[in-house]
Amino acid sequence: MEDGKESPMNKLNSRDDLLRRVQTADSVFLPREVFEALYLNPERNVPNDLRKRLGNPTPAALIGFVMAATPYACANMGWRGAGGLGGALIPVMIFFGGILQIVGAIMEWILGNTFSMCLFFTYGTFWLVAGTQLVPAFGVGIHYSATGDSLAGMSEPAYYATFGFYYLTLAMVTTVFTVCSLRTNIVFFSALFTLIFAFACAAGAFWNLALGNVHAGERLTVAAGAFTFALTMMVWYLLIVQLLESVDFPITLPVGDLSQRIKGKKERLARKEGVNVAEPEQLR
Repeated sequence: MEDGKESPMNKLNSRDDLLRRVQTADSVFLPREVFEALYLNPERNVPNDLRKRLGNPTPAALIGFVMAATPYACANMGWRGAGGLGGALIPVMIFFGGILQIVGAIMEWILGNTFSMCLFFTYGTFWLVAGTQLVPAFGVGIHYSATGDSLAGMSEPAYYATFGFYYLTLAMVTTVFTVCSLRTNIVFFSALFTLIFAFACAAGAFWNLALGNVHAGERLTVAAGAFTFALTMMVWYLLIVQLLESVDFPITLPVGDLSQRIKGKKERLARKEGVNVAEPEQLR
């Protein structure tokens, strides 16, 4: 610069520092890693400006998950005498774990975040199932009880064996989600990876109870609770990261961005063809 004056641009630590400044005119720029930390979804161009008009629904959906999963994990581990399949948490499962995540999924769908939408629809429905199955009016165990008592039927071997396959299927779909999350960040990937073992242990617990192996079933239930508790700590961390970003807090917590390590198919193709890929993308 002339006259020995330093350019204000030199005060920026990196290109990301510049991109973190929100432009309030016609467009909003976000670094890719910030976008993926906020939405838990690989960044994609969406032909609308809804992300500027609407708030980010992801933190609300995460609140629904941790508010249901944290005490549920403690109940499975039997902390301070908690237990009973989390029966005392039925309203929490339905309203926080279920409805709040379903609403979050709908908002993610509106914003065009397909991956986040699938996650919150899946686990929101999981909590609705977990809560409503403990409500006698739904009659989940009627077909397994000779007396027509739903709760009594839920303690029958056939019920345990059948429900175990539900948790196995949850482990399978979570495995698919985990592979997809390799395009987001390390914390989110680790949380989903841990959830696979939580569902697998739950399936093993039900199958052991079906065989009359009560001790093994109880130990696997505790293990499922432990894995669930571990993943909730990671989800709590993601929630804190997102809330801090939402208020432009001066401290940014790391999540371990993976999007630059595992390039997307379109980006790989563009680079192969010699097309200059602009990063980050402009959100319109």
